[in-house]
Amino acid sequence: MKNTGLTFETLAFLKQLEKNNNREWFAERKTIFKEHEAGFKSFMSDLKDQLLFHDEIEKTKVFRIYRDVRFSKNKTPYKSNLAGSFTRSGARLRGGYYVHIQPNKSFIAVGFWQPNKEDLLRIRKELETDAEAFRKVISDNSLHQNWGGIVGDELKTAPKGFDKEHVAIDLIRKKQYIFTKSFSDAEVISKDFINQIDTSFKSIRPFFDLMSDILTTNLNGESLL
Repeated sequence: MKNTGLTFETLAFLKQLEKNNNREWFAERKTIFKEHEAGFKSFMSDLKDQLLFHDEIEKTKVFRIYRDVRFSKNKTPYKSNLAGSFTRSGARLRGGYYVHIQPNKSFIAVGFWQPNKEDLLRIRKELETDAEAFRKVISDNSLHQNWGGIVGDELKTAPKGFDKEHVAIDLIRKKQYIFTKSFSDAEVISKDFINQIDTSFKSIRPFFDLMSDILTTNLNGESLL
């Protein structure tokens, strides 16, 4: 599939925006920005069509360019990236996909960014009981070649109620369970970029399937749905 939504001009605009991040500059070029934003939305729509061949997507979201500066020391009004996400369908399919386009900093990500406290405890309890299946999935050759290792914020020690000497404490102390993959600017504007992303997203399914199973059952394997 030809990549028609992301262009060199889009990356160049984002680079200029980073250098001229003020309302006056942006207001004069808002029409141009809207054209680039429309291209990114088209790209996300095409990517969703690809995803639907192998997954069920409930929602596509394209994030606004405007920054929420109310509680931030950084008062620049605009983001210097285009970003969007896909939410999988229903309570039984867990995990999410994220796309981030930024000059020299483009990447995709998958997994669990901010699991609620109930889900996080359920994951940790599963790992405490038996982490073998989890380790097997994240070390799978296809997944590892596409994504590398699991990343995310983690505690410096064990969560409350867990043994800091547990054999799976490296996994239990994580607060996020995510994978990321970076792309060069040349890759972003290549004709094959959508296919590259789709291949990577497809390779994460064993991880999503395992996590969905964990998060929709109790420790006895009984369905919560």
